[in-house]
Amino acid sequence: MSDLHAFIAGLPKAELHVHHVGSASPRIVSELAARHPDSKVPTDPEALADYFTFTDFAHFIEVYLSVVDLVRTPEDVRLLTFEVARDLARQNVRYAELTITPYSSTRRGIDERAFMAAIEDARKAAESELGVILRWCFDIPGEAGLQSAEETARLAITDGIRPEGLVSFGLGGPEIGVPRPQFKPYFDRAVAAGLHSVPHSGETTGPQSIWDALNELRAERIGHGTSAAQDPALLKHLAEHRIPLEVCPTSNIATRAVRTLDEHPIKEMVRAGVLVTINSDDPPMFGTDLNNEYAVAARLLELDERGLASLAKNAVEASFLDSAGKARMTAEIDSYTTTWLAP
Repeated sequence: MSDLHAFIAGLPKAELHVHHVGSASPRIVSELAARHPDSKVPTDPEALADYFTFTDFAHFIEVYLSVVDLVRTPEDVRLLTFEVARDLARQNVRYAELTITPYSSTRRGIDERAFMAAIEDARKAAESELGVILRWCFDIPGEAGLQSAEETARLAITDGIRPEGLVSFGLGGPEIGVPRPQFKPYFDRAVAAGLHSVPHSGETTGPQSIWDALNELRAERIGHGTSAAQDPALLKHLAEHRIPLEVCPTSNIATRAVRTLDEHPIKEMVRAGVLVTINSDDPPMFGTDLNNEYAVAARLLELDERGLASLAKNAVEASFLDSAGKARMTAEIDSYTTTWLAP
């Protein structure tokens, strides 16, 4: 496995399901906590490991929101965004669609135009200085209700506010007690404005929430989709229509959505022919990163280097990168793999 780890480390990758605030490294979280000492978040990076130990999904959301509360100024936003890009670059991530929840920041008093300017400045710097292409998914925090949906849709589709890097519209937060269909009007508006639909569904709820995301929210990709394996008809539909799943194995264990890695349904998904992509979700909070998630997938799916390269190409195919960018990344993955395996 050591050779596979080395192969994974150098493999060019795309990351499609990774959260903005949830990607804050212990170093950045502790720096933000030191800036805002009224927070209950520890300033000691080592103490953050205990703080990021979750009892269940509800506890994860509680801890996540306490970290969200550390991002209070445009300067905080810019720092966080660029440092997330730096961590991605260290893993040879070439392209990432970062899920951002602007409502969490604007409702805390950050000016919406200053927020957009901060993420866009970081995006441009990340591409020029680090070689990482960033794109945005604006997501509705489901626990905040329809008011947050209205605000997120407004920020996502209003000319003069909508950022250049925005490509998709999502829905995150708790799923239990937050049915997908109520968000249909907001997704309809976003899709009409040219954005792609990528809601979380089926992470902690059953297959019906995934059907709702497909039928009501016009989902083009599904965030998590863990419970899809419980419904053979759903798996068949996802496979036939080439609707990708954004699978985040370690996250599912950390939030207790799945009991153990060996019980993770990724094997059933792949066996059914579903386009599976591997992602890290909220990596520092779950003690992981994208390279580790590929290693987990290699073990669960019994993949060699070529299998891992195919998994990386799945993410490129499922991405909203332009066709020239997809061709370039696919060629880079093939070239890297051929060179690695050459005698």
